[in-house]
Order: sequence, then C-alpha cells, then structure tokens
Amino acid sequence: MPPTSTRNLTPPVPAHGMVRLDEIVSCLQSHGRKVDPEFLETVHRFSSEMHRNQVRQSGEPYLIHPLNVAWLLADLKFDQTCVAVGLLHDVLEDTLTTREVLESTFGQEIAELVDGVTKISRHEYVRRDEAQAETFRKMILASAKDIRVILVKLADRLHNMQTLEHLPAESRRRISRETLEIYAPIAHRLGMARVKGDLEDLAFFYLYPHQFAELHSKIAEKMKLAEASIHRIRKRLAQSLETAGLDAEISFRVKRYYSIYEKLRRQGIDISQLYDYLAFRIVTATLKDTYAALGIVHQSWRPIPGRFKDYIAMPKRNLYQSLHTTMVGDEGQPFEVQIRTREMELIAEEGIAAHWRYKEGKAEPRQSDPNIVWLRQLLEWQQDIQDPRAFLTTLKVDLYPDEVYVFTPKGDVLSFPRGATPLDFAYRVHTDLGHHCAGSRVNGKLVPLRTPLTNGDMVEILTNPSRNPSRDWLNFVTTSRAKSKIRHWLNTQQTQRATEIGRRLLEKELRKFGIATKKLLDSPALAAYLQDEGMAKLDDLYSRIGFGKVEPRQALSRVLGDDLPAEPAAKPGRLRQAVSKILPFGAGPITVKGHGDLLAYLAKCCNPLPGEEIVGYITRGRGVSVHSVDCPNVKNLLYNPEREIEVQWDRERESVYQVSLQLETENQPGILARLTEVITKADSNITQIEAETHETGRASVGIVCELRHRKQLEKLMRDLRGVAGVLRVDRQMNVPGGREAEALP
Repeated sequence: MPPTSTRNLTPPVPAHGMVRLDEIVSCLQSHGRKVDPEFLETVHRFSSEMHRNQVRQSGEPYLIHPLNVAWLLADLKFDQTCVAVGLLHDVLEDTLTTREVLESTFGQEIAELVDGVTKISRHEYVRRDEAQAETFRKMILASAKDIRVILVKLADRLHNMQTLEHLPAESRRRISRETLEIYAPIAHRLGMARVKGDLEDLAFFYLYPHQFAELHSKIAEKMKLAEASIHRIRKRLAQSLETAGLDAEISFRVKRYYSIYEKLRRQGIDISQLYDYLAFRIVTATLKDTYAALGIVHQSWRPIPGRFKDYIAMPKRNLYQSLHTTMVGDEGQPFEVQIRTREMELIAEEGIAAHWRYKEGKAEPRQSDPNIVWLRQLLEWQQDIQDPRAFLTTLKVDLYPDEVYVFTPKGDVLSFPRGATPLDFAYRVHTDLGHHCAGSRVNGKLVPLRTPLTNGDMVEILTNPSRNPSRDWLNFVTTSRAKSKIRHWLNTQQTQRATEIGRRLLEKELRKFGIATKKLLDSPALAAYLQDEGMAKLDDLYSRIGFGKVEPRQALSRVLGDDLPAEPAAKPGRLRQAVSKILPFGAGPITVKGHGDLLAYLAKCCNPLPGEEIVGYITRGRGVSVHSVDCPNVKNLLYNPEREIEVQWDRERESVYQVSLQLETENQPGILARLTEVITKADSNITQIEAETHETGRASVGIVCELRHRKQLEKLMRDLRGVAGVLRVDRQMNVPGGREAEALP
C-alpha cells in the first residue's frame, strides 16, 4: 500500500545546510569565473555583521540563508557580482543598512542590484492580488534593466522553498502556489531547467503531500522493477552508436515528480498506466550526428507515431533545442530518447547561464539577448493592463510552457501558447490587423476565429475596416498581447460612452435645480472637489457618473454645499422598493465603501464566504455584484477596472453559505462514509452530494455543504485532504458565461 502520510518523507530537494565562503569561491573557480577572494570575504563580513543576532524560523543563524543563495548562484555558473548580491540581498530589507552605505562600500552596480531585489519584495497592499501583481511588475521591470535581479530572486526563492517546513501550514501552501504559478514558469522561460524542476517538485511536495507520497512510493517501486531493463537499453544504445562510429554520451533520468503528476492528471490515467517515465539522453559532438543518432535509434526500436518532436529546427522560446522521440522497448515498455549536441545540452540545463553575455565593465546585457527581448516585450504588453487580476492572468498565460509553431504566409515561424487562435496570430503580427480581423484561413481553409492552432499550420488573416473588437473575443484568445490590446480598445470605447452619459446626467440634474452649466464649470469649488477625489479632469467625473460610481446629486452636493437648492425627496425606484420588501438596505453582510445605500449581493457563481477577499462590480440595474477575487468570472470577464467598486464584509453574522467542493478519490469501499464523517465533524451540513466512478480506478465526488466563514472552509479542505484515498480537493466555482457573468457587463 502507498503511504498516506508524509511524516517520514523529506523535501525532494534538500538545502545544503551551513555553506562556507571558501566552498563558494571554489565553486566559482571550478566554473572558470573570475574571483577575488578578498572582495567576497569583505562582502561576507559585511553581511555577517548586518545580520548578527538575527535568526530564521528554524532557529538557525540568519546568515545561513544568504550564504546558501550565494552558493546556488555560484553553482549555476553566474558571475562574482551575482554571488556578492546573493550575500547582500536581504540587508536593505531586514537590517538598518541604507543604499547609500552599500554604494559607498561596494559600488553603484551592486547597490543597484540589491536595491532591485529589495523593491520586488517590499510591497504592502490591502488585497493580496494587488501586492502580487505589483511584485511581478517590479520584477519584470527590474529584470529588463538587469537580468541578474531576477536570477538572485530565483535563488532566494529556491532556498526558501528548501527550508519551507519551518513555516505554518497556511504559509507553506500560499508560498508554494505562488512558486508554482509564477517563479517556476519564469525559470522555465529563462531556460533554467534544474531550478524550474526543483521549484516545481518542492511546491508539489507542500501543496499535495499525500499525492507526492503516493507517487514517490510507486515510482521507487517501478524503478526497482525496471533496473535490468534500463541497463539493457543503455547497453544496446551504446553498442549501436559505437558500431555507427558516433561519438556520443548516454545517460538516463527519471522524469520529475511534478511533471509525472501533471501528465497523469492531464491524461486522466493511473500511475500503473504510465510507462514513459524514463528518458534516455544522447549527447553528440555535432549537429549532423544528432540526426544520425536519431536514425540509429529508430532502427533499433519501433517509434511511437506522433511522438517525435524536432526542437532543433524549431527551438522553444527559451532557446531549448533537442530531438525528442518515444520508442517501444523489447518488453513493450515505452521510453523517451532525447538527442542533442553538447552546446544544446549546456543551454538546456543552464539556460541563460550558458550564454551569459555581459560586456566588459558594463552591467547591461546585449539588447539582442532573447531573454532580455522577451522581458521587454512582456513589460510593453502589460502597460495597458491596470487591473491586478487581469495582469496576473495574462502573465501566467505568457509563461505557459506548452507551445505550438505556425507559419505566416511568407514562411516565417511564430510560436504561441497551446490553445492560441488565429486572432492571437493577428494581434501578434500587428495591433490593427487584430482590431479589424474579420476571418482567417488555416492551411487554405476558412475557419472560425476561435479555432485552436496546431503545429505546422499556415495562417492567413482576412480584414474588414468596419470590423472592431468584440467582448466575446476575450473568452477565447490566450496570449497576453491579444488580451491587453482587446481590453484597451474596449475600455477606451466604454469610457468614452460612460463619459457622454455622465455629462448628460449631470446636465439634467443641473436643469432640475435651475443651475447654469457654465456657472458650475467655472466654480473653484468644482476644481477643489476634483482634486480631493483624485480626478485629473472633468471628464473623469463624467466617467464616474456614467459608470454609476458617483450619483449626480452627490457630486452637486459636494461642490455647491449649502448653495444647492432644496428639492422634495423623490420616491424610491421600483427596484429599490422591490428589494426593500425582502432585504432592507444596510442589513446585508456586505457594504459598499462610501456608498452605504447601494444594493450589494453575493454572486451565485462563487458564493464568497465571510473573511474571503472580495471585489464588487457595478451591474446594469441589479446593484453591486460581489465576487471572490478568485472567481473565474472576475479573472476572465470583468476586464474594465472602471466598473470595480470597493466592498467589505459588514460584520460577522450567524448565517450559513453554500460552498461547492470537487474531490478526486480512489474508488475504494467506504470512501463516501469517511468523507461524510469528516464533514459532519467539521460542524457542516451536506445539502447535495454526487459521485461518479471512472475506468481508471478513480472517482469524482461533488459535494455542496453549508459553511459560515473562510477559516471553516480551509480547515474542512485540510481535513478532507487527510482522508485516506483522497487525491485532490478543490473549491468548485461556476465557469464564465452563466447568469452572473451576463449581468456583469
């Protein structure tokens, strides 16, 4: 039986403990880097003095952390400056040291790099998504100026993940999810395969400990059984290549735990049905030898159709090049073979470190460096996105590792994330081509704009000058460039319409009181009101009125004060009357900041719980719809920040809220009984439960239960994950497109 507890398991990538400075110097020297031991000794003494008497959560001296970060950077073959910044990266944030002191002691270059790393970390916002979005904006901006900032940050995150067991469970999960969603993909984009793999496996270990324990046990069992087979395949490969006169090195490895886990989830199969968890690597001397070795491999074993990929002819965006093919062994067991040159091997394993091109005496990398070009393009595409949730969503899409390669009519090759459409292609070529896109031809055939592109497609875009972007386009484009350009166009159009509506509403209100428009516009009180509310011009006020964020009467009252003539109170509208009979205003669990009389209601698509981070959106005729910040509708549909309004939980109430949970379990006798027992002990009531078994030996269980607040939900999910046989527990939210989504725009 696989283990159901991780108590006896250690993190898959352990930390190195107490690293000594002489080990760091030796590591740099072994990689051929210029080293000044006296300079590094000075840096080490300074860091040691600044962090004196500080300890980590583990109780160890704090200096262990910067020493480990410096050692990781040296081991990754980065330069002495990088290593020095690794030793100093926390002194501005965690000690009384100033940038001026750093600059006078170690020079401007090191001071700027340490300051860049510090700025990434130093953000405090009310909402978590805003803090995270601003952190990564700073990271991209700093990295575009000097890539070493992000390299130090990756090493810092890797060592923190290696020592994560000393933090509380909730912090471990939060940091691991952030690592999996952002830091690991950035390492992948920079070609740092080892760092990416270590970050993913560590995050997997802390996010899904029971799944990790099960996978760890079964992979170890499979490796023990396959030991003889591995030896035979390797020996046969060596003999075949030697007979052909090819100079090549052969190695093998087990695929990363998280990579295997994702493949099992994606294909919906059990570990017993996974065979190609082994990958043999052939490293040749020349490019010609790679294709010759491919022919030898295909002659020795039977290749699986459709499983051959030529990343040499079409490299990945992170410059990765290799031939991949999957074979069937003599005993029917599939295995993967990767073939590449020594130079390609260096780039595949070390990424940006393999083509470190700093000009002598300058901190700026070459403008043509593909990694720098990518970072600057990404920064440019994100400049139009103000909403933090939209920014994070598009950033994650741009970092998505799976790619497809398509051809332009001129024969140029462009790469896109998996799932990209002809509309993504159009925006990649030119913004105006996307805005006026009316149709597309793929391989000569007319296809809908939402058609996913596949490898080798030839794409042609048809345009119409009268065609403009549609809100529906946001539902199927995948690239950050396309999403940002569409959002920008739509926001501009909506803002223009809202401004015109707001102007008319304000003028109508002025006529009601018999006030001349010119008198109001020339009033110094209006200018003061605009300044107090953070509005740069009158159009901003019109826009807020048009979007419903400011009432015309409220604006006039603020500007004119006692000079505003009195008017009899108007009867409440039909909507207000109908709602008041059911729910008096101010009696609900939500209040709208600064607008206590606005109707706010909990959206049915996500059913937020008290204590959760929430966001309000102004709807047409239905008040303010309140969503969880993690709601799919918020992430995918609510693209206009002008419609957002601040909301807050009014007070804790003894009310219950329905929450949907989706579980993936093993198909075992008594599993439902164990689940219901845990839910009952959590003081929750089940209102609906559905279970479905699959041929893979697994089952899907959907549960709707009643809960009172977020902490109760978090505890329940932790308890459910601890049930033997439970593989995954997720909170279920409705996908975009339902009644709630329709009401929002």
